[in-house]
Amino acid sequence: MAARAQLRYYRSSPQKVRLVADLVRGQRVEPALTSLRLCQKYAAKDLEKLVRSALANLEQAQPELDVDNVYISRITVDEGPTMKRGRPASKWVRMHRILKRMCHVTVELDVHEA
Repeated sequence: MAARAQLRYYRSSPQKVRLVADLVRGQRVEPALTSLRLCQKYAAKDLEKLVRSALANLEQAQPELDVDNVYISRITVDEGPTMKRGRPASKWVRMHRILKRMCHVTVELDVHEA
């Protein structure tokens, strides 16, 4: 049985979050949490929290669960809405557009059948 958790409207670009997500994709949960704790990227702290949330969801569904057999079966980072902002520029240009990107992150955990 799989469990999942979502992080929606996360204020970081999908490209930057995918760099961190690629570190833990397919790993068991304990080494993945260690990797995220030691990672220097901005998104690592929030992805660690998300993996812990998915693990709690799985433990809630299966109380007799052995955590050593749990692995990250799927982690996806999808593009969310973009906030458009402006920055004053020269007289002829008037305004430079600044795009503040967001993303949606989904983590699915599964259990290795022993």
